[in-house]
Amino acid sequence: MLAGLKRRSGLSYEELGRRVFTSSSTLHRYCNGNSVPGDYGVVLRIAKECGAGPDELNELLRYWESATGRRDEEHASGPTGVGARPVAVTPTAVTPTALKSTAVTPTAVKSAAVKSAATGSAPLVRLRLALAAVTALVLLGTLVASAPRNRGAEIPPVPVGAASWAQAPLPVDPALFGVTMNSFSGAMPSFRVGALRLWDSETRWAQMEPVRGEFDWSVLDRLLDGAERDGLPTLFTFGGAPAWAAPDARKAAYPEGARAAPPDDLADWDTFVRALVRHAGDRIDAYELWVTANHPHHYNGSVETLVDMTRRANRVIQRWDPDATVVCPPITDLWKEEAHRYLLRFAELGGYQHCDAAGVKLFQRKVTDPPETMLEAVQKVERTFQQAGYHLPLWSTGTVQTIQLNDPLDADAAADHAVRFFLTGLYARNRNLERMYFYAWGNGKIPVVIQAEGQRPTKAGIHVGRLQQWLTGSRIRSCGHGGQIALPENVWQCEFLVPDERGTLVPARIRWTHAGTADVPVGAGARTVHRLDGTTREVGTGDTELVTERPVLIRYR
Repeated sequence: MLAGLKRRSGLSYEELGRRVFTSSSTLHRYCNGNSVPGDYGVVLRIAKECGAGPDELNELLRYWESATGRRDEEHASGPTGVGARPVAVTPTAVTPTALKSTAVTPTAVKSAAVKSAATGSAPLVRLRLALAAVTALVLLGTLVASAPRNRGAEIPPVPVGAASWAQAPLPVDPALFGVTMNSFSGAMPSFRVGALRLWDSETRWAQMEPVRGEFDWSVLDRLLDGAERDGLPTLFTFGGAPAWAAPDARKAAYPEGARAAPPDDLADWDTFVRALVRHAGDRIDAYELWVTANHPHHYNGSVETLVDMTRRANRVIQRWDPDATVVCPPITDLWKEEAHRYLLRFAELGGYQHCDAAGVKLFQRKVTDPPETMLEAVQKVERTFQQAGYHLPLWSTGTVQTIQLNDPLDADAAADHAVRFFLTGLYARNRNLERMYFYAWGNGKIPVVIQAEGQRPTKAGIHVGRLQQWLTGSRIRSCGHGGQIALPENVWQCEFLVPDERGTLVPARIRWTHAGTADVPVGAGARTVHRLDGTTREVGTGDTELVTERPVLIRYR
């Protein structure tokens, strides 16, 4: 129905999106049925701009309730007051002081729109003028009441690639919250995680087959036993060819003399892959077919050889463990055009035909950059895959090898960044991003430490665990930021359905900023605000919450 109204209006997606404060791509997804607005107010704004009549507004409400599986409580009782006159507004009387105390809210606007439209007693033109005036009042009030309060510094611009989206609710997979294991003892994280990736864990090829045909599985078995005890899916990462397999190749930066190259004879590769898969059995859930494809410190062979290795490894894995997920070698340095040319070349040679998922390396340009800046790389990757003609799930499997050269973040900043690393992954769910592996667990010498082996979790680790606790059994239905969803420009939000005390799914929102702070109304039906330090406060519809770089969860009735 939205598509029909849009066609009738004659407005382009760009113009209509500008009028309703939504990106043209998001609007296109609404109109072609790929996603559904999480708030009926968005539907109302679109319909109003397209000239929808009273009956159409009510029909849209019914469709929206059917599509989302829930009722819009502001309109649940239906239109009342037959014959009532439309809302009268005097814009010239509005002042900033009056706006701060005005009782006009988005809820009131939606209620007034449906009730007035349903009467049919006033001319439609008068109705539209009234709605336009009320909408302008609310938007201006939002800007005044919710203006960001900065920490004495200019707020950086909104990161590129952060398009808002909404869709039918999808389960939040616990495996999205993965960590790379920088440990070989078999010890596991003492806070909640969802998946493990084995790298820098003494499980390189050169360490497990130091002599051709002689295998040492002791470290691998300790790690797999630990993962099995905790019920965690495991991703094994290939890399680090033995010196005997490529004696003349460049050495990698590892003490055992591993090579950053393919073996001279790919039959040796076949043998190792087969031995590993047969030994591990179903204890390994997924295989990443090389640690990094396009960085010479990890791989300096040809693209053609890497595609051949991918094809051969997939054939072996499918024979001995057909249920395992095969992840193509990840592409790094995604800010650079050379990385995308490499991806296209790998695709042209048929590499992605042999994988269930595509590996990528998502990280900020600088450790101190907001995690949300990773969305620009996700956007670029999506476009490159569209050009290549592939649409695989994306698994983000790590960071750049020079991360340890950066200064550590303070405890508060590290905690905020670690949580928002995973929230950025959830935000990119609409771009087919399925897994995020934080680098790393067990390592105490990186800028963001979540838990050094043998020590208690840091604030970052505790907060990441609590984020997962918030979202256990939840479903995600939308993410957005700034003016696209009528919030201050530095505010980000994802909407979920989360289980309450009785296990019933109730609406919830997680909000945060990429920089600075902003006072934002909690919204109609708000019940409690939950913080990552474990504290909770009760709130009501008229309350506000100071949103900061540390995310908060708001639960609704």
